[in-house]
Amino acid sequence: MTRPRLVGLSANLQRPSKTRTLVDAVLREASAQAALDARILDFVDAGPGLGAAWSRDQLAPAARSVLAAIEEADGLVVGSPVYKGAYTGLFKHLFDLVDPAALAGKPVAIVATGGGPRHALVVEHAFRPLFGFFGALQIPTAVYASDSDFSDGVLTEGGVRARATEAGGQLAALLLHRAAPLALAAAE
Repeated sequence: MTRPRLVGLSANLQRPSKTRTLVDAVLREASAQAALDARILDFVDAGPGLGAAWSRDQLAPAARSVLAAIEEADGLVVGSPVYKGAYTGLFKHLFDLVDPAALAGKPVAIVATGGGPRHALVVEHAFRPLFGFFGALQIPTAVYASDSDFSDGVLTEGGVRARATEAGGQLAALLLHRAAPLALAAAE
């Protein structure tokens, strides 16, 4: 049986990044609770020019690879820094290029980072409608962290760490639940 493929995507433009740290926390927790083929990508991996591509055909090979990883994954952990009360424009642009059918029924965990607590509802008011459009299975626990929740790039706030653990567990359980019928069919 092949292990479910879990892709973490962070909309950061540099490394290290608080957003990548938060995506990684959920990804690692899901991987600790289930045998998954997990990997993390960020916009640095897409290379320059992602924002200049008006269509999938115009994407550079590195950006096409990121897009393919999103569409071929069995589950996603997606995260973005918050600017002006929403995910980044480049995050939205990438998902504008995703085939809408590719995310239908796919489990998705949502994370976001921002300067302070006033942006905490961005996961409910910006991310959830986007992934609702795609028909993705959004796990109940979303995770938001602000600058004060990190110390030297490390997630230190206990409540946020607990939410990341909860989100990773929910995602792992859903991926295992979805993989079980496939494993039975393959065994027959």
